[in-house]
Amino acid sequence: MATVTFDKASRVYPGTETPAVDELDLHIEDGEFLVLVGPSGCGKSTSLRMLAGLEEVNSGRILIGDREVTDVPPKDRDIAMVFQNYALYPHMTVAENMGFALKIAGVSKEERANRVLEAAKLLDLEPYLSRKPKALSGGQRQRVAMGRAIVREPQVFLMDEPLSNLDAKLRVQTRTQIASLQKRLGVTTVYVTHDQVEALTMGDRIAVLKDGVLQQVGTPRELYERPQNVFVAGFIGSPAMNIFETELVSGGLAFGTATIPLEKEAIDQASSSRVTVGVRPEDIDVHASGKGIPATVELVEELGADGYLYCTAEIGGQSTEIVARVDGRDHPMKGDKVHLTPIDRHVHVFDVASGQRLNREVVASK
Repeated sequence: MATVTFDKASRVYPGTETPAVDELDLHIEDGEFLVLVGPSGCGKSTSLRMLAGLEEVNSGRILIGDREVTDVPPKDRDIAMVFQNYALYPHMTVAENMGFALKIAGVSKEERANRVLEAAKLLDLEPYLSRKPKALSGGQRQRVAMGRAIVREPQVFLMDEPLSNLDAKLRVQTRTQIASLQKRLGVTTVYVTHDQVEALTMGDRIAVLKDGVLQQVGTPRELYERPQNVFVAGFIGSPAMNIFETELVSGGLAFGTATIPLEKEAIDQASSSRVTVGVRPEDIDVHASGKGIPATVELVEELGADGYLYCTAEIGGQSTEIVARVDGRDHPMKGDKVHLTPIDRHVHVFDVASGQRLNREVVASK
């Protein structure tokens, strides 16, 4: 087992000036499950490939444990990678696929068989060891790819969007299995995904990237409750946080006809009389009348116990969509006029120019 450290590691592809990964500073603890997340093209897969030795590091360093591996060939880094497309050999059985790397490494036939069987038991693959990949489902193939990584007993697992080829139900089931398996094995794991729900449910910590730059690192709860900038606020959470601009007024900020109290320290940090406000759908109260922002319900999304109202409201002279979570059994209907007010302590405030969070404590949801 080992820690992983990116020390101002950068990757600039030939023919481009903007780094794909720009001075990434990130430390991953021994045995930690860290998720790299962000939109397409943000540099998360490039970061993983730099760690694997599949991409050149143009500046900075990468360490596994206390050993610098920046210029070490991939085969000598003691890592195992699980890819999006499984990369199984079609002519080999499940057992042969799982033990192939050990065979290349010169491990004895008996030890290979023992390690493959042990991994197969962990992954419920024992009945399939003699089958070829074409006779397996997508979820079973992914488990074989996991098994191939496990038998190598590496210091670090690297996983590049391993669930993206699975259907929605199987994805939920498999991500639970992977998280549980990682806890049992205790192997340091770096996991890449563009799916922030996957990131929130699997990671001990999450690192959010945008345009090759690290935006924030923290536990799922920290990123959800205290995003450090507008990008992280809008990216983490589903449905996404409602984000719009509003005016600072005496004692706080304007939310339609309501005023949200805001501490003086946050007001003093603002670069102008306007701020960017973020409110999650579950932190908005919906009333037939009263203070707040008047809005019209355009769509109701029914999800059983919960429902989501997609409303339009005029804020600062602009038509703005606001999503509010409601009781799935009792809620306004499409076309209804409502008033929306946020729960004061859950309002996030960001500087309108920099997008950075203005000092404001957010109380965790009960």
